[in-house]
Formats: sequence, C-alpha cells, structure tokens
Amino acid sequence: MWTFNNFPAAKVGGKYGFTPDTKWLEHVQLASARTGSGCSASFVSKDGLVMTNHHCVHDCIEQLSSATKDYVKDGFQAKTLADEVKCPELEVDQLREITDVTEKVLSATKGLEGKAYNDAQKAALSKLEKECVAEATKGGTPEGSVRCDVVNLYNGGRYDLYRYRRFQDVRLAFAPEFAIAFFGGDPDNFMFPRYDLDVSFVRAYDNGKPARLDHFFPFAKKPAKENDLVFTSGTPGRTSRQHTIARLELARDVKLPKILIYLSEYRGQLIQFQERGKEQKRFSNATLFYVENGVKALRGELAALSDKAFFAQKVGDENALRQKVLADAKMRAAYYPAWAAIEKAEAEYAKIVDEHQYMEGRYGFRSELFGFARQLVRAADEAGKPNEQRLREYTTGKLPALEQQLFSAAPLYDEFEIFTLTFSLTKLREALGADHPFVRKLFGKESPATLAARVIKGTKLKDVAFRKSLYCKDASCKKALDSSTDPMIELARRIDADARAIRKRFEENVESVETKNGELIAKARFEVYGTSIYPDATGTHRLSYGTIAGYESKGKWVKPITTFGGAFARHTGEDPFALPPSWIAAKPKLDLSTPFDFASTNDIIGGNSGSPIFNKNAEIVGLIFDGNLESLGGDYGFDPAVNRAVSVHASALVEALGKVYGVTRLVEELAGK
Repeated sequence: MWTFNNFPAAKVGGKYGFTPDTKWLEHVQLASARTGSGCSASFVSKDGLVMTNHHCVHDCIEQLSSATKDYVKDGFQAKTLADEVKCPELEVDQLREITDVTEKVLSATKGLEGKAYNDAQKAALSKLEKECVAEATKGGTPEGSVRCDVVNLYNGGRYDLYRYRRFQDVRLAFAPEFAIAFFGGDPDNFMFPRYDLDVSFVRAYDNGKPARLDHFFPFAKKPAKENDLVFTSGTPGRTSRQHTIARLELARDVKLPKILIYLSEYRGQLIQFQERGKEQKRFSNATLFYVENGVKALRGELAALSDKAFFAQKVGDENALRQKVLADAKMRAAYYPAWAAIEKAEAEYAKIVDEHQYMEGRYGFRSELFGFARQLVRAADEAGKPNEQRLREYTTGKLPALEQQLFSAAPLYDEFEIFTLTFSLTKLREALGADHPFVRKLFGKESPATLAARVIKGTKLKDVAFRKSLYCKDASCKKALDSSTDPMIELARRIDADARAIRKRFEENVESVETKNGELIAKARFEVYGTSIYPDATGTHRLSYGTIAGYESKGKWVKPITTFGGAFARHTGEDPFALPPSWIAAKPKLDLSTPFDFASTNDIIGGNSGSPIFNKNAEIVGLIFDGNLESLGGDYGFDPAVNRAVSVHASALVEALGKVYGVTRLVEELAGK
C-alpha cells in the first residue's frame, strides 16, 4: 500500500523487469479516483466516464429507484448521454498534488500534550487546508471544486497535504442487476472462486458537461492471464499493521466483540424488517448488504487477532523494535516512554468506549434525519468560530462535502427511519444503563420506540428547503436554529453538549496521546528501518503491485481465473445463485470461455472496492470488488502466499456490456472510439 510519492519503483524493476518512472506514476495517480461513498474508482475515458463497483454506487441506485422502478433489482442503462441521471450524494475526487507538510505540523505541536496538543494540531491542519484551497482557487476556480486534506502517515511520523479536484455532479450511466453484481450473495462474500459483475459506470460532469480529462485508463486489448504483473491504485480505508500491542489488545478484547454483537443483532432485526413487505425490502437492501459485509469482515479481523501464532508474531515484531530502542541511550530517552503512554490511553478508552460510540458515534442514533439535525445544530455552533478552532468536519474546506450530504434529495422512509432509530436507541439504553444521566436526559419518560416515532413523524427535516433554511455558514442565522421547535432539532440540541463532552475527552485523553506518541514510535521505526515500510492505510490514494495467482486453501489449490461457463454451472435458479433473466437469454451469444473474475496478490483492504487493476502499460485488465477469506486479517498483516484481491476481469466487462446488455455506446467509449 505504497504512497505515490514513495513507490519502490526500483524494487519492482528488479523483480519484474519493469520500473515505473515519474511520468508513469503521475499518469496513474491522475487517472485514479475515489468516491464520497468510501470506495475507489478510476477514469476510463476522456469524457469523464468513471468505473467503480456496483456496491459502491448502490445507495445512488437505490435513491433513484421507486416502488415502480427498482433499478437495484432490474439494473439501469442510460441509452444516451442525456439519459444519465445525477446521483443525489455521490462525489468523485481526483488527487492532483501531494506536498510534505510534516515539519509545519510537528513544529506547531512541539512540546505540547493533551488538550494543548489536540488544539494546536487541529488548528495547524485546518490552517494548512484552508491555505491550500485559497491558493488553488486564486484564478477563479470555484471553491467547491477543490478539496485539501492533511493526511497522517506512519501514525504521525509524516504528514502530507493532498489536494483534490472535486466533482460533485456525478451521474449514473450503467449498473447491472443486483443478482449478477452480487451473485452468490453473503455465502460467497469474501470467497473465491467468484462469478460477479460488480461494476457500475458513472460520469463526472463539470459545469453541466462531461468532464474533459487528459489522464484516464484505456481498456487493455490483450486479456490478462495467470502470472501477469498487475497494479492497483485505490484508497484503502484503514489498516492497523503498525499499531502497538496495547491498541491491538483493546481491539481484540473490547472494541471488536462489542461491534460484532451490535451488528449481528442489527442484521437479524433488518432481516425481520424486510419480511414486512416487498417495498420495505427494496429500500432496506443497501443497509443489510453493508451490515452483512461488516459482520463478515469484522469476524475475520477478530479471528486474526485471536490467532495465537499470528499475535505472537506481532508481539515479537514490537519487542524487536523496543529492544533496539532500549539499546541506544538517546533513542531510549526520546522514544521508549511512548509505549507506556499509549497503554495508558487505551486503558482510558476502555472506560469510555460505550459512551463514545453511543453518544457521539452512530451506534446510538441510526437515523438519516437525526444526522441532518446534528449537522445543522453543530454547523450553527461552529460557524461563529475561527476556522482553526472548529470541529474538523466543519472547517471551510470540509463544508462542500457536508453540504452535498445535507442537501441531498434522496428519498427517506419514515417506517425505516423509525425502525433504525428505535433499534439504536434501545441499544444505547442497554449499553449505558437506564440510570446513566445521558439516558435520563435523552428519554425522559419515553421509551426508545415512542421517542423515535415522535421525532421522526414530527420533523420537517425530510424537506430539503427546510434544511437549507436552518443551515448556518456564519453566525447570523444561529438564532433561527436555536429557536426552532422541530422535534428532531430539539433532540439534537438537547444532547449535543454531552456528546461534545465525551468527544472532547476522547480527543484529548486518547486520540491525541495515540497520535503524539505514535509520532515518536514512527520516528524510532524510521531510525531503525528507514522508510522501506509503507504506512498504514488512511483512506487516501495508494499503489500496490502483484501478480494474478492461485493459492492453497484448506489443502486444495484454487485456480486464479473463473469463466462465464463456471457462472452458468453455478446457477441454481434460486437466490443468491440465480443468474438474472438477461443472462439466461444471452447465453447462446456468449463465449463461455471468457474470463469472469480473477485473484491476484495485490495488497488491499476495505476501501479498495472499485480500484482499477491495470498492467504496466496503464491499461485496465480488471476491477477489484472483494478479497478472499484469508484476506480478512489484512487489517493487521499481509501474507502474499494466501491473501488475494478479487477482481472482475476486463474481458467479462466488455463481453457482458456488449452481448448481455447491448450498451454499445459505453463499449465504444471504453474502446476509445
């Protein structure tokens, strides 16, 4: 998971005979993208066509659907450019520039701890991001089309400023049926062999017209085969490979078990909710998909940390570094106390984990409408503060993304909102206890179900115009928000001080300690090992290399490439192994030897969904959509012998687009015609 400005090109050249140069790396960076939905993507034509996964655009597809037009079930095709439909909330970002700002950040926090460190660091990051946006928009570039983020690498050992070009007008061009995009369903999730066409094409628009791009990935004319060298660029969400043992123990013993129990119960409740009717199933499908995916992924993470041999290896790695630090008097004085400080911070977090996750996090308030209310209440409070003193998500550089979500015209359903809020409020009361002061303030004499129904039915926040009327970008409109009698606004306002207080305690006593001391351990690691180790994933652009390769699983050799013929052999006619009617009808026209999905040794994690797989000529050969079962421990380590990225083969995409769906317009565009 290498950053673009520290890619081991010489190492790749020595192993595979191809050495990526600066021009190649720059082109790949500019042809890559990320989505606001937490996925990766790529530009695949000069006219702004973007390729990503179906499950990365699932929310958009569902939001554009209705009781009479279910595009999730039936798929979506824009026959002409004019038929492409805007996604209510989707954003696509292109990474334009990376600047090292490590010294500026570290100098701002030098010698500080706790609250002083946290305040100084937030101020420094916000200042750098604001200056970056101001500089990029000097020539009249719209402020909303630029995004700047300071990225924390090596757990604070390095800080880079990433400047993005932001596209907020993103329109759906094509999506297949859910049945083929997620063929095999949850039983096949994180498994291989696979037979999925998990793809969607959207288009980035600029000033109402398709964005014109100088850098994009063309589709390869020769299909990829076993042992081929392949690269993937994407935005892996997070890894914890460089975390201390104290942090890993807290994850294993406290955080992961709690989350798994919560999500498992939520999954069961969602399945019951879907039994209420066809329409209820339609508008809750995306939520169930993400929850089931999360449960399986987190089980894999917990299994990895519970594996005695694996954890012993992590302990051994940390002890080896600590011994090298102890052996040097200067390093011992500078760095060794950092481990004890982090152990203390983790012990502190164990005391407040439930309060933090339920009061400030989303575990206690699963409701889009409550989310709007909290955003509005906090926007009003933060608007009157200097940019450097605001909560990070309300700084000027972050507001366009917040506004994209806040003013979304996506449909909301009272029945589902009441269901999700009731569930989460019930779990909040269970976790904190009925006598907790926050619980008493929150509920009064109401039950979770009564409170949820009252605020959902009574709120006007379903109306975008109403949300806009209460939104504050400066202090002038705070009075209207403060005097609002909307029940959801009143709820968010009533509990916000308590939620902010637990957030403050977490940031000052846990997060800032982890970051400050993570910086010290990172410096120690640099002194011992240099920068030959890539940083943990941070949800920002990375580049990985590998080969298309099989692997051994449970004593059997798994071949790396599946075919269309295999998909039809796996078809049972019953969900989740039922191919859609379009595929059954097209079978006589299809070449059943066409490669469908493949496995490769590229190092990926959640967030890499939608990543392009490309060859040394920077040509698309595949589209990542999953990992295998063995990759689920990838948060904590990577084993190239068995960890595999799973991708749709480019040949499958072209064959299906042309012969199953007849989308000749896109086929020609992908071919550069």
